[in-house]
Amino acid sequence: QNMASFCSRLTMSLVLFLLVLGCVNAQLSTDFYYSSCPKLLSTVRSTVQSAISKETRMGASLLRLFFHDCFVNGCDGSILLDDTSSFTGEKNANPNRNSARGYEVIDSIKSAVEKVCPGVVSCADILAIAARDSVQILGGPSWNVKLGRRDSRTASQSAANNGIPAPTSNLNQLISRFSALGLSTKDLVALSGGHTIGQARCTNFRGRIYNESNIDSSFARTRQSSCPRTSGSGDNNLAPLDVQTPTTFDNYYFRNLVQKKGLLHSDQQLFNGGSTDSIVRGYSTNPSSFSSDFVSAIIKMGDISPLTGSKGEIRNNCRRIN
Repeated sequence: QNMASFCSRLTMSLVLFLLVLGCVNAQLSTDFYYSSCPKLLSTVRSTVQSAISKETRMGASLLRLFFHDCFVNGCDGSILLDDTSSFTGEKNANPNRNSARGYEVIDSIKSAVEKVCPGVVSCADILAIAARDSVQILGGPSWNVKLGRRDSRTASQSAANNGIPAPTSNLNQLISRFSALGLSTKDLVALSGGHTIGQARCTNFRGRIYNESNIDSSFARTRQSSCPRTSGSGDNNLAPLDVQTPTTFDNYYFRNLVQKKGLLHSDQQLFNGGSTDSIVRGYSTNPSSFSSDFVSAIIKMGDISPLTGSKGEIRNNCRRIN
């Protein structure tokens, strides 16, 4: 009797302890800078808007930076750190080298934000807001971004090499990579829908357009015209990830997959006779369900291992540790 009540009391205090611990960790909130930096959102927004006006593709690049940040030790701004003689960052990891872009836009947002509230807002949070603004400006959904992340003082090139899914990934690799970060198979498919905007380099889809059979033949021929078979020639030639509406955030990415017009091997894996076919088919006919699932998934992604409280720092310059 006593043992049982002792155990249940112990269980209760453990549960309470875990709840408290959870609350201490989960310090991200949508109004984190409400009083410390009231002009934050409008400042970020206008800088992102002008960058996208100059080059539409930049919206996709900023969204991708956020993704590549969160997938490596959490959303901590580590992708933004430059290499130095004594420090190796993530910019030259395979998924990022000659590929991740938009760093200068993040720099200009940071300096605009520093003017209105110096030393307050992290680069990690700026990245999260810029990703949301990019999606919305290009016609996609909006959401309230959870904020309060701090910036890492470290980066990991090896974690970037191993953690960011490659365009050659098969479905099981994609599912397990997302699952390791607490993201479901539905989150994987919804977040892949970010490929409704942006461009990929020939080197990342050459194998698919020349060697794969689950591809629309006229689509393959069109892509081959600007991506030569020989490795090393035309490697950086670009093609839109969504052939129909490459600069609009919509559900055409999924409609393309159903027609075997996915540009990357990893894209078409989502609709290739496997467990995700039904999700893709659903999004291809129901744009609003894609929008709402994308929002849930990107908010969840933004929650991956943030540095909060006294961990990390607020960088003055997003490219280097204070």
